[in-house]
Amino acid sequence: MPPTPIADGAGYRPLQIAFHTPLNLFDDGRISGDRLMARQIAAALAALGHRVEPVSQARSYLREPAPALLDERLAEARQRLAELEAQWRAGAARPQLWFTYHSYYKAPDLLGPQVARVLKIPYVVAEASDSEGRAAGPWARHVAMARAGFAAADLHLCFTERDRQGIAPHLGPKARLLAFPPFILEAGPMRRAASPDTPPRLICVAMMRPGVKLDSYQALGRVLAGALRHEWSLTIIGDGPEREAVQRAFQAIPPARIDWRGALPHEAVAEALAQHDLFIWPGLGEAYGLVYLEAQAAGLPVLAFASGGVPETLLPGETGLLAPERDERALAAALDRLLGDPALRARMGQAAADHVRSARMRDSACRILAEGFAMIGAGREGRPA
Repeated sequence: MPPTPIADGAGYRPLQIAFHTPLNLFDDGRISGDRLMARQIAAALAALGHRVEPVSQARSYLREPAPALLDERLAEARQRLAELEAQWRAGAARPQLWFTYHSYYKAPDLLGPQVARVLKIPYVVAEASDSEGRAAGPWARHVAMARAGFAAADLHLCFTERDRQGIAPHLGPKARLLAFPPFILEAGPMRRAASPDTPPRLICVAMMRPGVKLDSYQALGRVLAGALRHEWSLTIIGDGPEREAVQRAFQAIPPARIDWRGALPHEAVAEALAQHDLFIWPGLGEAYGLVYLEAQAAGLPVLAFASGGVPETLLPGETGLLAPERDERALAAALDRLLGDPALRARMGQAAADHVRSARMRDSACRILAEGFAMIGAGREGRPA
């Protein structure tokens, strides 16, 4: 069932919006935070009454900086633009605004700026990110193309302060910047309080991939191995190619303390969160991590490193605790504090639920989207859109 439109209070007419995801196809069905966020933004736009049409056959992601592959992606973008123009000439509905989610050097938007120029429509980008470290060397051409897309945008919706600072030097004179914190569409069930005699129930949810995901699991294993003097249990939800390496990271912990759940559907994850007392995930290199918001919405305090965009998902000291990135001693000290203070866990958990449910859900996202569109005049009667 489509979401019920909510009033934006700004006097807009509904827009036909082309919704582009250059990193991953909008509807490929695989599990990842960026795919979920793309669907959430589209749902928020629809809740404002806009007609959202995902752009098909327009993925530009490149795993490696191969010049020939980039040329191939450029040719595909030109062909896709030609196809779209033919459809519009044949009477298909033309977009009145182009919205691109998650553009960066490995997935530059090769289509949106061109369509916006041809149709003279607003061009909006959410979660663009720059990489100064890749601006020279084999990725230089890709970075330049991503930055050209940044410069063409009328509005940038910035998920994190880090992203805002990164793209700010590369914007055109007409571009507007607006903070757009990560959000969730709806909250799952609230935490069910355990008996006072029950040891704290910890939970983490993450894919088991190489790189920083595995690094985070290994850090978590070391920290928990040093906290065995406390009574606690841990539920791990997730799976992936590094499952065996992840399991080895917890060998120093008695097996009876860990419940390996594997990968679960989103609804089952929400139910599992409600059965626990503390969400713990180091989160090295996380862009932000929607699961931190989901855990807080369930009434769980969060414990993590202050890495990547994780600090944007909570109120440090109020809804959870953050340790400096890769400082396992500080993370262990924060864990010790939370394990030893049930009242603190309960207080932070309630603050977490209040914060997310009041400021990080669909209606809050809709208000920011409406504000952003107002900034560029998109959809206002009598204004070009």
